[in-house]
Amino acid sequence: MFTNILLIVIAAVFSQNFILVKFLGICPFLGVSKRTSNALSMGLAVTLVMVIATLVTWPLYTYVLVPLEIEYLEIIFFIFIIAALVQMLEKLIQKFFPALYNTMGIYLPLITTNCAILGVAELVLTPDLTSIIGSAGADIMMNLGFALLYALFAGVGFTLAMVLMGGVRERVEKLPVAKCAKGFPITMIIASFMAMAFYVFTLIAF
Repeated sequence: MFTNILLIVIAAVFSQNFILVKFLGICPFLGVSKRTSNALSMGLAVTLVMVIATLVTWPLYTYVLVPLEIEYLEIIFFIFIIAALVQMLEKLIQKFFPALYNTMGIYLPLITTNCAILGVAELVLTPDLTSIIGSAGADIMMNLGFALLYALFAGVGFTLAMVLMGGVRERVEKLPVAKCAKGFPITMIIASFMAMAFYVFTLIAF
């Protein structure tokens, strides 16, 4: 059991990182990572939505859509659920953390269409984790507990990538970067090197 949990954690955070390996959730990664504080806030918000969305969509799919044989409608249902969760989260942040709400701006509503969240909701529906962590996870049957664990650490991996990018961008701003590379070009260069660094984890055999 412990080995299975460890495999899921390592895969979700490092070897199958949603941003740097699967290239999902790129919009907030590039748009809200100018400051580490903003990147951390966005990462935590996405993690929360990932976990709650999985908590709702997994039972819905397993106990409602499959018995009714309408599982082909899962994406439509999932998008509505994620949109509702984001709306509630947006209202809470606006009420209790107005400064954070103003900082996130348009990127907070964009969590609704964040493909990383939908990707988690879809991935945890697989009968086993082979497609998530490779052949080493072939004997790990997916259940709600493992689904929530994967969603949580997928969010941790998302947050890690966001914070790392925010930290690097803050430092790069203080460096004498060539004029032609300032702004978006240097950001893409940083993202490319980070993706290459995380790709090393996909080569580790468990």
